[in-house]
Amino acid sequence: MTSRENVFAELERFFERMSRQFDDASHTWESQGPFAPWASSGESMALDLVDRDDEFVVTADLPGFKREDIDIRITDHTLRIEAEHDEVLDEEAEQYLRHERRHESTQRSLRLPEDVDKTAVTAKMNNGVLTVTLPKLDVEEARTIEIEGE
Repeated sequence: MTSRENVFAELERFFERMSRQFDDASHTWESQGPFAPWASSGESMALDLVDRDDEFVVTADLPGFKREDIDIRITDHTLRIEAEHDEVLDEEAEQYLRHERRHESTQRSLRLPEDVDKTAVTAKMNNGVLTVTLPKLDVEEARTIEIEGE
């Protein structure tokens, strides 16, 4: 004879499997397929760009990422921030009832309006907020050029 508790537990497992399958499918739909241009992708990060007198300051939200998970590169007028981490779990030691934490990555490229001093760029991470300070290059004053010849 089957107890009512087992029936509900089995239904709960069924709904959990369905939920995971829909979540997995929605990630696929976000990154490819006909709705990709309008999907809210987990591959982007919110950021602010502030223009101060002598520097640009970029602030990016990266909750859940550690300093060693983040790669920052600057080339010409482009700042590129990439963050990636895997949740390492000992699945044999634990009996999970629900397991949703997994691999996570995000990236963002930002075109800067002026040249910056690449050698003086600094970055700080505090409570999931990355702050990148990009000093502007000193612009030389215009000078008059003498024209040689007749």
